[in-house]
Amino acid sequence: MKVHMALPLTVALFAISATTTLAHHSFASEYDADKSVELKGVVTRVEWTNPHARFYVDVKDENGQVTNWNLELASPNVLVRQGWKRTSLQVGDQVTVNAAMAKDGSSMANARTVVLADGRRVFAGSGSTSGNQ
Repeated sequence: MKVHMALPLTVALFAISATTTLAHHSFASEYDADKSVELKGVVTRVEWTNPHARFYVDVKDENGQVTNWNLELASPNVLVRQGWKRTSLQVGDQVTVNAAMAKDGSSMANARTVVLADGRRVFAGSGSTSGNQ
């Protein structure tokens, strides 16, 4: 390979690996294990992707104001090993989620358990309890 081709290829590979590395974060850097929240609401979106699956829930407060929460789960592979299916969460499902709040105070949390629409309570494989996220 010619030298003038090797440099751009090396830079591109470095950029891709850096992006992947930055995309996966530690639980402790983003969430507070001591700040739990229970959310009840309707699923508005599901992302079955790596490195973490996510779902979004519209939660209505006591004043009727709706907030869309971003909830992180474990990876799809971990979820499947715990009995989840890609179809376990569907848009429109009513769910209850126990989660650890984001440290920045945003409407984001790391799910610990989810009570699905069919009443099953499932472990979310989150970093707060598995210890490896």
